[in-house]
Amino acid sequence: MNSQLRDEKYMKVALELAQKADGRTSPNPLVGAVIVKGEKVIGRGYHQYAGGPHAEINALKDADRQAQGANLYVTLEPCSHYGKTPPCTQAILDSGIKRVFIGMEDPNPRVSGRGIQLLKENGVEVEVGILEEKAKKINEVFIKYITTKRPYIILKNGITLDGKIATKTGHSKWITGEESRFLVHKLRDKVDGILVGIGTVLSDDPRLTTRLPEGGKDPVRVILDGRLRVPLDAKVIKNDSEDKVIVATLKGNDKNKIKKLEQLGVKVIEVSKGPRVDLKELLKKLGELEITSVLVEGGSEINASFLNGGFVDKLYYFIAPKIIGGSDSIPVVGGVGVEKINNGIQIVDKEVKLVGDDILLIGYPKTRGIEEF
Repeated sequence: MNSQLRDEKYMKVALELAQKADGRTSPNPLVGAVIVKGEKVIGRGYHQYAGGPHAEINALKDADRQAQGANLYVTLEPCSHYGKTPPCTQAILDSGIKRVFIGMEDPNPRVSGRGIQLLKENGVEVEVGILEEKAKKINEVFIKYITTKRPYIILKNGITLDGKIATKTGHSKWITGEESRFLVHKLRDKVDGILVGIGTVLSDDPRLTTRLPEGGKDPVRVILDGRLRVPLDAKVIKNDSEDKVIVATLKGNDKNKIKKLEQLGVKVIEVSKGPRVDLKELLKKLGELEITSVLVEGGSEINASFLNGGFVDKLYYFIAPKIIGGSDSIPVVGGVGVEKINNGIQIVDKEVKLVGDDILLIGYPKTRGIEEF
């Protein structure tokens, strides 16, 4: 086996380890590490939760004294600064690791490259860029957040073949099948927040929790509610016991209602007065709360606002083999729409798969990032 194939082989193991903690390390990245000596893996580790030991530390502990003279494969550049844990670079130097193979540099502009430089200055051979694109892929949420301080936005919709999310009466349960709904709960389990509009709360009274057989993590529930119409006994508020509900509203609303919501454990975010909640301002505030990813499960108009504003980073479209028709039924994206086909939002880097009877399209809007933060 040539050196490139060998290095990729061990980096793949590190990448698989990193993904074992998917949804559990926010606001930190997913990181996996493997220590190899004489073509034998002698240490494995991954970053399991924010504030816990980093991947390199866990791998070094697993390898114990065998690490002397070995090679380390790690998906992300080792840290060189003190945070909630000591710097990994010093632990690597103390262990006697001879070579370090890195998937990608740390995207944090304040620390990027420093860990690599420190290792090299102390005689450790370093190679960067092993399976770099895959390393970036598993940390697309972290990269967006650490470079912009704004959450990564995932737009999810369940639609019919003719692009509808509800009938003319507003009925929408259930467009997609049970398998698709199960996958949505797995998505909820991995993100920091889930966002809906007040219309969804008023019409469906959802809990917006994660319901999986093995349990799961409930995301922070964010409700766009410009006129502060959310009922005090709504399930999303009433059934919450962890103070994980945010209501985003316009300035100048009923202070007494705000006080009552806060007494129920709801965090109320007031944004600049306007016809609607300003998404740019809201996402900035959510980023300040270290909410790194948000699953948007909005209606037609919310979908339009996020897409047209250039806020969507990734989308999941569950397409059911159903046609409901009708010019008054509700389309997946509302708003004014474009005048020419060429002005539409192109979806790139697509992945298509069957989920039960439904078709799932995962992709990235080509226009993402047009809104400068």
